[in-house]
Amino acid sequence: MINRWIAFTACMLAGGALGWLTAAKGGLAWSLGVGLGLGALMWLMIDSLYLGRLLRWLRAEQGREAPAMVSSQLPRLPGVWEEVVDRTRRLLMNRDQQLQESQARLDEFLAAMQASPSGVVLLDAQGRIEWCNQMATQHFGFDVQRDVMQHIANLVREPAFKAYLASGNYSHDVVIPGSLSTPARPVKLSVHVHSYGKGRKLLLSRDITAVELAEAMRRDFVANVSHEIRTPLTVLSGFIETLQTLPLEEPERARYLALMAQQSQRMQTLVNDLLTLSRLEGSPFPGANDWITTSALLAQCEQEARALSAVIAPRGHRLEFDAGPACEIAGVQTELYSAMSNLVTNAVRYTPETGLVSVSWKLLEDGRGQFEVRDTGPGIEPQHLPRLTERFYRIDRSRSRETGGTGLGLAIVKHVAQRHGAELHIDSQPGHGSRFLLIFPAARIRPAHAA
Repeated sequence: MINRWIAFTACMLAGGALGWLTAAKGGLAWSLGVGLGLGALMWLMIDSLYLGRLLRWLRAEQGREAPAMVSSQLPRLPGVWEEVVDRTRRLLMNRDQQLQESQARLDEFLAAMQASPSGVVLLDAQGRIEWCNQMATQHFGFDVQRDVMQHIANLVREPAFKAYLASGNYSHDVVIPGSLSTPARPVKLSVHVHSYGKGRKLLLSRDITAVELAEAMRRDFVANVSHEIRTPLTVLSGFIETLQTLPLEEPERARYLALMAQQSQRMQTLVNDLLTLSRLEGSPFPGANDWITTSALLAQCEQEARALSAVIAPRGHRLEFDAGPACEIAGVQTELYSAMSNLVTNAVRYTPETGLVSVSWKLLEDGRGQFEVRDTGPGIEPQHLPRLTERFYRIDRSRSRETGGTGLGLAIVKHVAQRHGAELHIDSQPGHGSRFLLIFPAARIRPAHAA
C-alpha cells in the first residue's frame, strides 16, 4: 500500500508542478487546482490500465473449459497489483489442482463401477437414467449414447419391474428376465433399487441364471433321490408285512426274500453312488505322483463285465478286451476304475444277449491315452446325448431299473474325467450301438517301462 500512496503522491506533485509552471498572473490557485486534477486523472488512468490488464487475464483463465495449470502469461504489474496477481494466481492454481484431484477420484470411482460384476444404473428424481455401466447395458440392452436421460420404465417394460418401481418398497429385490433371455436359454436377473440423495435411486442388477439353475438341479436331485429310495423301501415294507402276516410255503418265502435282497442291493448301490459323487466333489484334485497300470484297470473291468454278463444274460455277451501298449496313468486308482467300470458295465447292461462289447486302450499320436468302449446296443437318440451325464437322467426309466442302473454312472464318469483333465466323448446312433471315449492328457500318461 505504501507504494500505491507514493505513486498517488507523485502524480499529484507532478500535476501540481505542471499547474504552477503554467499558472498565469493572478490565476495561481486555479492553475494549481487544474494541475492537481490532471495528476489525479493520470493516476486513475494508470491504475485503470493495470486493473484492465488484470481483468483480461482473469477472464482468460475463467474461460478455460478444462482445468489445467494457471497460464504462465501473467501480467507484469507494479506495486500492490503484483501482490494481487500473485495471490490470485495461487488461488487459481489451488482451484485447478482440486479440480484435477476431484476428476481423478471421479474417474477411479466410475472405473470401479464399470468393473463391477453387477449392473449399476443411476436414476434421477424422475426415474431417468443418468449413468450406467457396461454390465447394465448387457443385462437390460441399454445403449449408453441413446438411452441417457430416458425414463427407465420406458426401456425396462417387464410388468413385475414396473410394479416394483412404482411401489416405493425397495426392501427386497425383484427377479425379471434379462434382455438376452430366450426360451432355449432363459436368463434371470435380480434387480434391487436403493434410494439416496434427494429422490435419486441406485439400481443394481445381478445375473442369477446359474443360481436359479443350481437351485432347480438341487430340487430335482432331492426329488429323484427321494423317489429312487422310496420305491425299493415300499417294496421291502410290503414284503416284510407279507412275511409277518401270511403263512408262506418255503419256495414262496425264498422268492420273497430274494426280491427283498434285490431291492436292498439296489438301495445300497444307490447310496454308494451318491457317496462316490459326494467324495469326488469334496476332495482335492488328484496329483500326478501316483501311477496305475492300464492293464490292471482293464483286467478289473473285464472281470466285472464277465460276472455281470453271466448274471443278466443267460447266453452271455461277446466281450473283447484289448489292453494295448503297456502304459501308466497318473491319478487315483479307485476313481479311474470307477469311471472305466461304469462305462463297461453300462455297455453290458444295455447290449442284448450275444451282442458285442469291445473295450480297448491305445496311445494317440500326440501322446494322449484313449480308453474306448463300444457296444451293439439299441443306441441313443441325438436329443438325449447332451443330458446323459446329468444325475438321474434316464432315457428309459423302466429299462434302467430292469438292468440295475441308478442313473448316476455317467455323472460319476464326468466328474472323474474333469478331475483328471480327461475328455468324455459320446457317439451314438439309434440302431447302431454307442461309443464312449475317455481321452487322458499326455501329461498323465507314460509308458510302463518309464517307471
